[in-house]
Amino acid sequence: MSVRDMTVSRRVRVKAGLGALAGALLLALVPLPSGPVQAAEVPEVRAPKAAAEDSAVTKSGKRGPYDDFSDLKVTVHQTKNLRAQGVEVTWTSRERPPSTKYTNFLQVMQCWGDDAAGPQREQCEFGAIRAGDFFMGLRTLPKGTDPLETKYAEAPTGNNPFVPFRPVVGEPTDSVNDATYFSNNDTNTQPWLRTRQDGTGEAVFEVKTALEAPHLGCGEVDPAAGRTTPRRCWLVVVPRGTHDPDGSSDISAGLKTSGLSQSNWDQRIVFPMDFSPVGNTCDADKAERRVIGSELLTDAITSWQTRLCSGADSRFTFSQSGEDHARELIANPTASSPGMGITVAPVEGGAEVVHAPVAVSALTVGFFWEDEGAGQVHDLKLNPRLLAKLMTGSYPYDIRLLSFEHPVPDHLEGNALSIIVDPEFRKLNPYFDRPVAPQLGPDGILLQAVNSDVNALVWRYLQSDTDAREFLQGKPDPWGTKVNPFYRELGLDKTAPLDFPKADPTETEVSLALGGGQTGKISYGQQERAPYSNDLHNGALRVRRGASGATFVGAQDPTTPSGVKLVASDVNPGSRMAYGIVDAASASRYGLDFAALPNADGDYVKPTTDSLLKAVARMPDSAVKGVKAPTPATAKGGAYPLAAVAYAVAPLDQPADARRDYARLIRYAAGDGQKAGLAPGELPPGYAPMPKGLRDQALAAADQLERGKPAAPGGDESVPAGAGSSGGGSDTAAVGGPAGDSGGTAGSAGSEGATGGSGTDAPSASATPGAAADGGGSGPGKSVAATSGGLTPGEVLGIVRWVLLGVLVAGGVAALAGPVLLRLSARRAATGGSG
Repeated sequence: MSVRDMTVSRRVRVKAGLGALAGALLLALVPLPSGPVQAAEVPEVRAPKAAAEDSAVTKSGKRGPYDDFSDLKVTVHQTKNLRAQGVEVTWTSRERPPSTKYTNFLQVMQCWGDDAAGPQREQCEFGAIRAGDFFMGLRTLPKGTDPLETKYAEAPTGNNPFVPFRPVVGEPTDSVNDATYFSNNDTNTQPWLRTRQDGTGEAVFEVKTALEAPHLGCGEVDPAAGRTTPRRCWLVVVPRGTHDPDGSSDISAGLKTSGLSQSNWDQRIVFPMDFSPVGNTCDADKAERRVIGSELLTDAITSWQTRLCSGADSRFTFSQSGEDHARELIANPTASSPGMGITVAPVEGGAEVVHAPVAVSALTVGFFWEDEGAGQVHDLKLNPRLLAKLMTGSYPYDIRLLSFEHPVPDHLEGNALSIIVDPEFRKLNPYFDRPVAPQLGPDGILLQAVNSDVNALVWRYLQSDTDAREFLQGKPDPWGTKVNPFYRELGLDKTAPLDFPKADPTETEVSLALGGGQTGKISYGQQERAPYSNDLHNGALRVRRGASGATFVGAQDPTTPSGVKLVASDVNPGSRMAYGIVDAASASRYGLDFAALPNADGDYVKPTTDSLLKAVARMPDSAVKGVKAPTPATAKGGAYPLAAVAYAVAPLDQPADARRDYARLIRYAAGDGQKAGLAPGELPPGYAPMPKGLRDQALAAADQLERGKPAAPGGDESVPAGAGSSGGGSDTAAVGGPAGDSGGTAGSAGSEGATGGSGTDAPSASATPGAAADGGGSGPGKSVAATSGGLTPGEVLGIVRWVLLGVLVAGGVAALAGPVLLRLSARRAATGGSG
């Protein structure tokens, strides 16, 4: 090589070395992706209601012999891909109703029937609710009231005839009081939906699948019987005017006849309703992969089930459970433990697991409030202090039904009687700032009975607000209402329990005359006056029906020693009021309205896609890096304060085929499972599609899970199922899966998750306001020995960056070393090799 070539070569190596060092320096200085996921990464998605409108159907009424319904237009806003849910029904008419009850209204019912023209009246669930003073909500047809009634004109016994109900399978009912198939406690019949003075009306109708109403069979698939597509059902609307079938009209008293009477039935408007497949859509002989944990994922995973099963050799079964129980099963597994848990807070400790984000959702206060004079109330604001009053039994009306015989309990003397008359509530909701109605308001707010990490999230929300925290400490509000003293001693201003305690021991005695001079007595307390819901889904369903399930009315029962039992009071259509803390998915499913809650900025927001993702973007990491901690104190800039991320947690030491299957679930959840929609396999309303950062994190976790636990030197990669695995889990859960999830296989009470977890006072380290923001939050599972063995994408990139930095530095030094050594060698040669 010539001297010139050697010189050029040295120059090239020097430049390469300097370039490598500069690149290494630049790489070291470039920041890693920040922990919070940026909301800007999320594509816009259409609103859930818009998706439902794709199958909306509008039909018109027709002229009758006495009332003209040809101007009536009724819209059912979703008629396809139905499951057990609420369906919006609206109507318009030029006819203005009179200002009396029980005239000019609609009766709505769900029916089965395989005839393409629609159902027969014997196939309709109707007739268990007495509305008004006569028979308009019953199956009874008073003799002589309908000239067109020939089929049921007479009864063999001489009494009034009735229209029997004929189920899909089974014997017809044999009396008007036969509650074999449905009763006033569980029917979805709407016998009286009032039309407003402007001729408009609205309602949300609860539709049932074959799971909730086997007698209707809606959505049922039975290949053995030749039924390979889901059974179609019908929504039937019977308009009622001001006349009964014989032409009589009593405006002051209202209509007297049933909607099933022939003349009334002839005016029906029929809507076909197509359901998603109901039941287990996976072959039972496929390998079962069990998943247990948070109810936040229930609606999503039951939608995904069919797609996950298609073309696969395994099937997934999901059981709701308290998150602490799910964490324990993942962290300290037995041979029968599930291979994946769904959590919100991570599992901490020494286990090697992955945490994969799979869904973004939230808790909300869902409500259904009717106002007899104006229809439904849709807008409601609740601040943390009002929530604190509701959750601590601080309103006397939530403890007992007030009367002269049962006045305000001494320990609540001076408090606002109920939320409806609370000056703080009225200031936030001016609509209610008017003379007090005879009814003081709804029964106590529905709270779930299950221990859950999302319950602790609500307590942390209250603690993040100064007014609510001080109220829990014992400071009265500006109008004199103070916390129920039985709750003050629980320290709820500091600790965030996993439950909603019912701490007030007040008992109220009910007396009932039994005849023969006998009097029966029974008592009720806070749990009867403000009962628990079984889980979040059950709470949403009960709110949809407008009845909390409170039992404080005495009724005769000869089977009891006292001769008395407690029953629910009658709930009259038009004055139903119920609300509860539920998950956004269940609230959306049943068409509940959402109360607006203030975030850390004091702005009142509802759980929308935008507000949920803004909350996620501001969530700090929990004690396990990369697993976000729901933190109401950081919910600013339009963020919703009760948002949460559900994580799938799976041990790395499972058999390879199990890891592969669970990785497939995670990949689906991060991919097609994030497409918002109503079809099976899509993300139902109540969830926000995960932003790219969370999806990428989930995919990286799936890859790591499939690779499994690295083998020890000289060891065997195969590890027996359950050996040494301890989990990365998280929180929320409810006992038993809700019925009616098409394609779902959610467990019921009595499943492995039904036992829940223990302890109601194990709050996360972030229970004190601001703790999570400091990075000290650990989640309610801190006592469970486990960690996230998985690395987040940021951690992986960090490791790769420093490895690459070392390579570049070494290369740069080597590139520079060559020319330097050559130059030193030349000098040594020129001096005769002397040093």
